[in-house]
Amino acid sequence: MTGVLASQQLKEMIARGEILAQEDYAEGQIQPASLDLRLGARAYRVRASFLAGAGRTVAERLSEFEMHQINLSQGAVLEKGCVYVVELQESLALPDGIQAVANAKSSTGRLDLLTRTITDGGEEFDRIPAGYSGPLYAEICPRSFSVLVRPGMRLNQIRFRDGQATLSDTDLRALHKEIPLVDGRPPVISEGLGFSVDLCPEGSSLVGYRAKPHTGVIDLDKLGHYAPADFWEEVRSDTGQIILDPGAFYILVSNEAVCIPPDYAAEMAPYLAMVGEFRVHYAGFFDPGFGYAAAGGAGSRGVLEVRCHESPFVLEHGQIVGRLVYEQMSQTPAELYGERIASNYQGQGLKLSKHFKS
Repeated sequence: MTGVLASQQLKEMIARGEILAQEDYAEGQIQPASLDLRLGARAYRVRASFLAGAGRTVAERLSEFEMHQINLSQGAVLEKGCVYVVELQESLALPDGIQAVANAKSSTGRLDLLTRTITDGGEEFDRIPAGYSGPLYAEICPRSFSVLVRPGMRLNQIRFRDGQATLSDTDLRALHKEIPLVDGRPPVISEGLGFSVDLCPEGSSLVGYRAKPHTGVIDLDKLGHYAPADFWEEVRSDTGQIILDPGAFYILVSNEAVCIPPDYAAEMAPYLAMVGEFRVHYAGFFDPGFGYAAAGGAGSRGVLEVRCHESPFVLEHGQIVGRLVYEQMSQTPAELYGERIASNYQGQGLKLSKHFKS
């Protein structure tokens, strides 16, 4: 059946040698509709971001752009504002007809840690063509905070597709009538499900957080460890609007609670220039079961990772800032997001990454 491959199908791909790994898979690495990718032991500090390009390998291009190599085995700091390429423990031998797309994990995006997957012969970030056989690399650029990383850490994830099964707007409207995809208001459906920003939270003036410009290092293994005030400024508003500062990074939250039913997966659509001078959401995968009441997700909001670009921009309550594109699953996952698996953001509202104290 055409669609996004579910966890049990990923296990079959592993058994067939279509997904390969240097070490045994870790608990929780296989998600309902994706596979977490693990950092290897070797990283490269490079002069600039790059793609391998048709007919060339990442290793060949590294010889052009490498500044120095870094052994991550004992832990190493990736400095804010620098670009790194890290070998991943997983590699692929995809059959014809199976393609893949990668994306940053939620906790990665919420740290403003730009993480993209590159491949041999690749002409796009995060897009792996059907039949690809070869290694995978993560390009990592810490934008707001320097981070301490080690081998085995999971910063990005990969989703596999058999063909294309994106829902049309007509299909999306029909699905919303069957299972409400947003709460309490008519859906805005145009090339996906639109969502807006919440700048009038009930009973509070706290609408988000802005990353501080000069902070310490974040060890990505330390969960619930850091005081938010050491890294973030609170953003408050009593007017239902805020002004985004150029170059600043914000954590905001969607006005709508969203739902991804069990037989579907969703991806946050890329930033569109028509929306405004900012980019929303680095981490774009929403797994089957996110926000689904039967999996404990009623009321789950979409957390928005927002970076303002060239000029100050006024963001107002209820303004549409992005859209979710829904796809059919090839099979219903054996377990849903939030259902007996470690799912940090089920039922979430405005929330920083799992590294910060509540």
